Amino acid sequence: MNKSEVRTKSKGNSVYKKAMTLAVPMMIQNGITNAVGLVDNLMVGSLGTESMTAVSIVGQLVFVFFLAIFGGLSGPGIYGAQYFGQGNKKGYQNVFRLKIWITAVITLCGLATFIFAGDKMIGLYLHGSDGGINSAQTLDLGLDYLHIMLIGLVPFAFTQIYAGSLREMGESIKPMVGGIASVVIDIVFNYLLIYGKFGFPRLGVEGAAIATVLARFVEMFVVVIWTHLSIKKYEFLRGVYRTLKISIGEVKVIIIKGLPIFLNEFFWSGGIAAMTQCYSIKGLQVIAGMNISNAICNLLNVVFIAMGNAVGIISGQYLGASKFEKAKKASNKLMWFTAGICVFLTAILIAGSGFFPKLYDTSDEVRHLGQWFIIITASFFPLQGFLNVLYFTLRSGGKTVITFLFDSIFTWVVSVSLAFVLCKFTALPILTIYIIVQSADIIKVVLGYILVKKGVWITNLVV
Repeated sequence: MNKSEVRTKSKGNSVYKKAMTLAVPMMIQNGITNAVGLVDNLMVGSLGTESMTAVSIVGQLVFVFFLAIFGGLSGPGIYGAQYFGQGNKKGYQNVFRLKIWITAVITLCGLATFIFAGDKMIGLYLHGSDGGINSAQTLDLGLDYLHIMLIGLVPFAFTQIYAGSLREMGESIKPMVGGIASVVIDIVFNYLLIYGKFGFPRLGVEGAAIATVLARFVEMFVVVIWTHLSIKKYEFLRGVYRTLKISIGEVKVIIIKGLPIFLNEFFWSGGIAAMTQCYSIKGLQVIAGMNISNAICNLLNVVFIAMGNAVGIISGQYLGASKFEKAKKASNKLMWFTAGICVFLTAILIAGSGFFPKLYDTSDEVRHLGQWFIIITASFFPLQGFLNVLYFTLRSGGKTVITFLFDSIFTWVVSVSLAFVLCKFTALPILTIYIIVQSADIIKVVLGYILVKKGVWITNLVV
C-alpha cells in the first residue's frame, strides 16, 4: 500500500471516528438514564401497586412534554449544525436565541396544561381499572408526584438548549457528564427520600419526585456553568445573551421548517401508544411481556439512536459548508456501519433473552412472551439502525416534511392500522402479528434508501 492509499484510507476512517466521538457520549448518557429508570421503577414499586402505577402514569404524561421540547428544538438544531459548519457565528447565535423562545413557550404551555388539567389526564388512565388497585389513592399519589415534578420542567428544558447546541458544535462530553451527575443524584436521593434513610424523612412517591427535580437542576448547573467557564473554547456562544432579539424573517423560515419535526414527535408517540393498545386486545399478559422486552431492549437501542443523531450532525455540518459529496459519502458509510453494529447488539440480546425474563416475579406465560418479544425485537435491530440513519440523513438537509410522512404518518397509516386489523379481526398469535407489524418497516427502509441515494436531502439551508 503506497502513501497515497494510506492517506485515503485514513481520511475514510476519520468519518467513523468523528461519528463515534459524537455518538459514544450520547450512548453512555442515554444508556445510564434508561438503566436508572429501571432501578427507579423497582424502588417505587416496593411502595405498592398504587405508587408504582401513579409514577408510571405521570411519567408517560411528562414524557410527552420531553418530546415536545425535543421536537421544538430539532428544527433550529438543523440550522445550528449548518451555521456552525459554515462558520457563521451570527446565524448560530440567532438559532440559539430562537431555541430559548421556543423552549419558553412550550414550557409555559406544558406547565399550564399540567396545573389545570393534570387530574383529568391522570384520570384517563384509571377509568374502568380496579383489579385490586385503589383508583382514588393512585390519583392522589399521581397528583402529589406531578406537582413536584413540574418544578423540574424548567431546568430540563434549559439543559436541552445547551446540550443540543454543544452537540451541533461537535461537543458531546459536557452533556454526557451532566447526565451522569444527574443519574448519581437521582439514585442517591431516591434511596434517601423514598425510604427515609440516614435521617432523611420517608416521603415515598414525593421523595422520588424531589430526587428527580434535584437531578434536573444538577444536570443544568453542570452543563451551563461548565460551558460558560470554557467559553473561550465555544466562541460561537460568547456574547449570546447580549440580546434575545432575532430576525422575524429568520424565525418564520426556521419555524416552518421545524414544525413538521415538532408535530412528528406528538404523532409518533401517539402512534406507539395506539399500537400498544391494539396489542392489548390479545390480553394484558401481552403488555406485561412487552414491558419485559422493552426494559432490556431500550438499554441497547440507544446505540443506533445516538448514531442517527451523530450522522445528522455530521451531515448538517458538511451541508452547511457546501461539502455535498462529503456529506453523501459520510451518510452512506455510516448507515452500513450502524447496521453492522446492530448485528452485534442483536446477538447480545438473543443470548440473554432466556435469562432476563427470569428476573421478574411473574407467570411462565409472561416470561415466555417476554423472551420471544426480545428475540423478535432484537432481530429487527439492524433494520432499525439502518432506518434511523436514513431518517436523520434526510432531516439534516431540512427535508422535514418528508421525514414527517416517513415517520409519523407511516406509523399511523400502516403500522397502527395493520396492528389493529390483525389483532381485532384475526386469530393469529400475538407473536406472529408482532413480526408482521415490525416487518412493515422494510417499506420505509426501501423508500428512505431511494430518497437518500437520489440526494434529495443535499441542501445548504444557510447560504
